[in-house]
Amino acid sequence: MAIANSSLEPFVRSSRDAARELSRSGTAARDRALEEMARSIAEARERILSANRADVEAARREDKPPAFIDRLLLDEGRVEGMAKAVRDVARLPDPLGEVTERWTRPNGLRVEKVRIPLGVILMIYEARPNVTSDAAALCLKSGNAVILRGGSEAQRTNQAIREALRQGIARAGLPEASVQLVPTADREAMLELLRMDGLIDLCIPRGGEGLIRFVAEHARIPVVKHYKGVCHVYVHQAADLEKAERILLNAKTQRPGVCNAAECLLVDREVADRFLPRAGAALASRKVELRACPTGAALLERAGVPARLAAPGDYGREFLDLILAIRVVRDLDQALEHIARYGSEHTEAIVTEDRAAAERFTREVTASAVMVNASTRFNDGSELGLGAEIGISTSRLHAFGPMGLRELTAQKYVVHGDGQVR
Repeated sequence: MAIANSSLEPFVRSSRDAARELSRSGTAARDRALEEMARSIAEARERILSANRADVEAARREDKPPAFIDRLLLDEGRVEGMAKAVRDVARLPDPLGEVTERWTRPNGLRVEKVRIPLGVILMIYEARPNVTSDAAALCLKSGNAVILRGGSEAQRTNQAIREALRQGIARAGLPEASVQLVPTADREAMLELLRMDGLIDLCIPRGGEGLIRFVAEHARIPVVKHYKGVCHVYVHQAADLEKAERILLNAKTQRPGVCNAAECLLVDREVADRFLPRAGAALASRKVELRACPTGAALLERAGVPARLAAPGDYGREFLDLILAIRVVRDLDQALEHIARYGSEHTEAIVTEDRAAAERFTREVTASAVMVNASTRFNDGSELGLGAEIGISTSRLHAFGPMGLRELTAQKYVVHGDGQVR
């Protein structure tokens, strides 16, 4: 292990010690800590918002794009939502100790698989300060210690949130090192942490594609990747077009700067002349820039809807903005081919009243969530009943999709015998 002279080793070892204590703590103790953490967030609302205003002002001075500012920005409602998410996690069933399988061997050995914590989790993320409280809550509930390394652009906000969390944890009598914030935003510190394969059990990076690739290339510890969200909405020839328009508008415009927002619309040519003009007008009224294939652009132009021809790089691109790529496809086969080529295995949606088409789409599309007649925005831990999420894994190992409590555990075998020998 290349950590003998590490300046961060004592910091990480304190997380290791906290993880051992958390693994021995009971459900009631961890739930009490979560309730205290939520209360502390609410009590520290003004300090958190003041710190966030300073971060947002600095980001605006640096001309950060609107989608970036939206991810960074907190208001009273978002802070209240952070506290609520922590309380929601407290009310979820405790995964630790759950027996997921049991069987008896011919020699009488009784075998069980039991959920246990992963240990120490390193969370590396950008811009979104609510990740600080979500990750802390999920890790603590599942018996894991977490080391948080947020982006420099949210450093003041993250420090204010972490201080509130620390106070809540201390009031509940659990180790304050259960949730730690890396004391520096220096990249060398991040590299140091990524090499600590003997002390950190898992890294979860959450942010832009550049960050994810940097972490994956330099880590000596396991990494669960949260890559970009190139999400498609496919309007099948058997779609209810009113339903399709409603789903598309929500998927693209409700919050365009997040990973489960739609980035590309695929429309079956059988319904393109009826659907694209109405959907295009609705999108344009919400300031969405449309980048369409020649067929789609012609249909939109005839309807008086502004659109530009899509460039080759517009397909497979995560805009994180009010920009939508559009392609008219021949049929379901071509839609599936397009998604296989350009999708990022994050979220894909089909709108159709044809059950066979829906079943084929769900069977053949590889994505962490596949939606039938529903917005891509539902690929979210809280929306799917997980309470909150620490990220959406697109790497398939060891989790795929929103990572809630169960995805933050491993399983061990427990074997009961009566003197058997091999």
